[in-house]
Amino acid sequence: MAEYLTEEALDSLMQGDTQFALIDVREAGEYNSSHIPGSSSIPRRMLESQIALAVPFKGSHIVVCDDDGRRAKLAAATLENAGYERVSALDSGTNRWAARGYPTEWGSNVPSKDFGEKVEVVNHVPEIDAEDLHQRIERGDKMVILDTRTPEEYQRFCIPGGRSVPGGELAYRITDIKKDLDPDTTVIINCAGRTRSIIGTRVLQRMGLSNVYGLRNGTSGWVLAGYELESGGDRLGLPAPSPEGLAAAEAYADALANEDGVRYLDSTALQEVMARRERESVYLIDVRSEEEYRAGHIPGFRWFPGGQAVQRSDDVGVVKNTAIVFACDGKVRSTVAASWYRQLGFEEVYAVADGTSGWTAARNQLEQGMAEEPTLGLSEAGARVRHVSASDLNRTPAQVTIFVDTSQDFSRGHVPGARWAPRGWLEFQIEGFAPDKTASVAVTANDTANAVLAAATLMDLGYGNVSALEGGLAAWRQAGLPVETGLTGVMSAPNDLVASGPDRNYADMMNYLRWETALGEKYET
Repeated sequence: MAEYLTEEALDSLMQGDTQFALIDVREAGEYNSSHIPGSSSIPRRMLESQIALAVPFKGSHIVVCDDDGRRAKLAAATLENAGYERVSALDSGTNRWAARGYPTEWGSNVPSKDFGEKVEVVNHVPEIDAEDLHQRIERGDKMVILDTRTPEEYQRFCIPGGRSVPGGELAYRITDIKKDLDPDTTVIINCAGRTRSIIGTRVLQRMGLSNVYGLRNGTSGWVLAGYELESGGDRLGLPAPSPEGLAAAEAYADALANEDGVRYLDSTALQEVMARRERESVYLIDVRSEEEYRAGHIPGFRWFPGGQAVQRSDDVGVVKNTAIVFACDGKVRSTVAASWYRQLGFEEVYAVADGTSGWTAARNQLEQGMAEEPTLGLSEAGARVRHVSASDLNRTPAQVTIFVDTSQDFSRGHVPGARWAPRGWLEFQIEGFAPDKTASVAVTANDTANAVLAAATLMDLGYGNVSALEGGLAAWRQAGLPVETGLTGVMSAPNDLVASGPDRNYADMMNYLRWETALGEKYET
């Protein structure tokens, strides 16, 4: 049984250098509103699918927390059932932590955002605002707009005319991008808000490029200035590095390694670090594009593109005080990522010398495809739970139908008459929907795994007639069955999700940007 940890004990743990993970199991919206600095967010409903990557070694010490301790206790039991050997729950959660005077913060991926604002202030990273950029576009000035977000984010919306160059690719590709431009062309770097714009601009600034600017407040600032975004951008192609481009990128990587203390691992040393996974958590991260990763990666490495690895450092290094190893095909992209992590304050950071090329040169094999971890406990739950097809459920409706994914998923479409019973709160809410444990209960979700795991939970609670919708809402829609939309039956505003980008209203967007900017004020001299 999981032990309870006092606030004093957790604070002492956080001040030390032992390996541990602090995981907040509330929903993203709750975490965003207030959380313990240094905690990572893994909502309880996602533990089974994310914990194996977040905490690779099952002997690592995991501390789980929530607001009042109730969900943390259940999350701790889930982790112990999955084989984790040392699990603690913060006694009375963040509520008492805050009441006792310990610090909290709000926002998501705060370490990288705070760091980004520091980088801007300390290095005087040049910026341009939306109005200035719009005027330059209207005049037809010579410029190129490079969007450093993921290709998926870029395609959803971008600055008109912008080109997708994910942040982890900038140093690797910029020489060849500029080769096709006039020498006096202005380079504009943007993201959705601030951090990735700042980081990308700093990369080019540090490479010695001039006439480079970050777009202040990114696409959010563009929208707030009253301008329209482009949807469905298709400027995704990246030039293969020429010998000249590769030489410039490698020279930059060498400078980063020397200045920031990046250490390299050859094939033998890498295998020695990888062997440590038998006794501790070690993170092995391939920072290339998805296509490159699929074509062949070092076994055991997970895919996390470089720009995102920096943006979401608290999602990558969930266990504190452990080793992080970055790899690419050579050394450029892995060194850039490792350099940022050194600047973020991570102590034991490595890059694989010559990457996958060096690995194969040492007569080692690569692994193809996407490395996927199984959802813990899903096969056992699937063997217990009765599955029902969309047509069968429509023909013979259950007495109670619930939907266990997010409020946004529920609002976008659910089985008519279904009630929203989020999986993270299921044990505490189900009696309100199904007070009779002999009633038939159909569990639905977009994610079939969530439905199956939730159904198994109901069976453990004593519900004797439970089924899970096979294929989720996608199967229901494919069968041509009616779908109900909106927050039907939800009596209070959901707080499980965080709006992002243009999904935020103007006030939220402005408050968010002001919060981000304020993070840098403490670094001003």
